[in-house]
Amino acid sequence: MTDPLNVCLEKKPRFDQPGSLSSVGWTRPQRVQLAARGNPLPLDCGAELNPVTVEYETYGELSPARDNAIFILHALSGDAHAAGWDAEWEVFKRPWRKNRPGWWDDTIGPGKTFDTNRYYVICANILGSCYGTTGPWDVNPVNGEPYGLDFPVVTVEDWVRLHVRLQNHLGIDKIFALVGGSLGGQQALAWARDYPDRVGAAVIMASAARLGSQGLAFNAVGRHAIMKDPNFREGRYYGLEAPAGGLELARMLGHITYLSYESMEGKFGRSFQYGSKPCYRLGNEFSVESYLEHQGRAFSNRFDANSYLYLTRAMDYFDAAAGYNGDLVAACRGIEAKMLLLSYSSDWLYPPGATAELAGALCSAGVDTAYHEIPSQYGHDAFLLESETTAPLISSFLDQASQRG
Repeated sequence: MTDPLNVCLEKKPRFDQPGSLSSVGWTRPQRVQLAARGNPLPLDCGAELNPVTVEYETYGELSPARDNAIFILHALSGDAHAAGWDAEWEVFKRPWRKNRPGWWDDTIGPGKTFDTNRYYVICANILGSCYGTTGPWDVNPVNGEPYGLDFPVVTVEDWVRLHVRLQNHLGIDKIFALVGGSLGGQQALAWARDYPDRVGAAVIMASAARLGSQGLAFNAVGRHAIMKDPNFREGRYYGLEAPAGGLELARMLGHITYLSYESMEGKFGRSFQYGSKPCYRLGNEFSVESYLEHQGRAFSNRFDANSYLYLTRAMDYFDAAAGYNGDLVAACRGIEAKMLLLSYSSDWLYPPGATAELAGALCSAGVDTAYHEIPSQYGHDAFLLESETTAPLISSFLDQASQRG
């Protein structure tokens, strides 16, 4: 559920400027239609969807053997702009990208963890999102109006199914490595499970085989906040005032799950927003209140409420063992990819125990698996903030995967 853009902005490291030798430089999103009337995209809910367009970005060069592709899978509210500087932010009306690099810019580029002198890096937006890939705010060809809640319910497996079509479009028989954190990690797991011959390796970070009931509960309350907003209008708010208040509340709630007790105490404690004493008011008093309100407002200015409903529901539905009578070992048995799993000690959305459970199932299924728990105070956001710690682990893993072929 983490929000890469917020982490990117809060972290405030030294970013490489477009002309830097360690930056991928200026980037431009690409779009391709991967489903049409004669070739619709089948969905787990039983529906078929067409047309379907995917937005994606690539960095580096595909090798002549087409064997150096790394596919980055973003989290819930992420997008395809993972690195570099968006040259077309104004064209696509995405002002939040102005003068800001991609959400994982510190790991993607020449000489970085995902070295674009060596790898061809791909990142694509997921189905149902609002950043260029088909979703609820796109036009339904049946009636010429935005889909709204007529958009079919989608799953993580549907996202993978679509991205495999992108893999085919790019002419890549086998992805060298999938890399995903949080919900992106679950996409990587589903891809490796369902298309074992199409994946060589996978890095799964801050993720697990399923979301726990506490995570389901937070998602449910967030959706409730959106759907109870008077401007929601059963999802038909396009061209009218959006349900910003409900989306802000949903994001405020969700944002709490990305942090940890330690990180919140260290950042805010019980400090007051105005002075050192209470003002005896019901509005924002504590710094943490203002912080959450700011995060909610910023998010509602760049995300679509309907998309949030669909993406959180897809997150809820994912259970890697669901089609295997709940047997996670059986679900993992067909995986051929080499696997690296990373958990973070203070993550309570996908706690280390849940990641370790997945690692254990993979090992029991005979899958070549490495697992590391990273000490961190950053909570679920750690997979974006602990780059210096995880870089050697990932680089070593990719080197070994390359040697194995």
